[in-house]
Amino acid sequence: MSRLDSAIARLMAQRVCLEFAASELQGNPGCVLELGLGNGRTYDHMRGLMPDRRIYVFDRRIAAHEDTIPPEESTYLGEMSDSLPCAARELGAAAVLVHADIGGGNQAQSNRNAAVIGPLLSPLLLPGGLVAVDQELNCPELQPINPPKEVPERRYFMYRRI
Repeated sequence: MSRLDSAIARLMAQRVCLEFAASELQGNPGCVLELGLGNGRTYDHMRGLMPDRRIYVFDRRIAAHEDTIPPEESTYLGEMSDSLPCAARELGAAAVLVHADIGGGNQAQSNRNAAVIGPLLSPLLLPGGLVAVDQELNCPELQPINPPKEVPERRYFMYRRI
């Protein structure tokens, strides 16, 4: 599979998982966390899917298109190993959905990111909250669930907070 085909497959899986999560969580209170703003495409899509939810964004720095820059009061900048615990102290378990696009071209580094970030999600998630992520997580508080059938196996992962 070419890198272009792989990127397209990842983005299609991401969209399907986010749309599933938005539908599944309709009527449940809670905010949304977007880990990895990047250029803001996913953040922009989530604003349309869940217009009544506050979306907090986490990234090292803002590099998004000007139309997709979140409000400063909804932004956590810096390493996620620092900003996620800070958000847990400030917000508590307030999130109904976490989307984490934390992988990269180097699988060993992506695995290290998942190992660091995964355990930091539970203190931010409400019981029953969902995680949609591009990397496999190994956290006892997060129960794996099957993504929608349109998502190829191991392309995107979903979890529910126990």
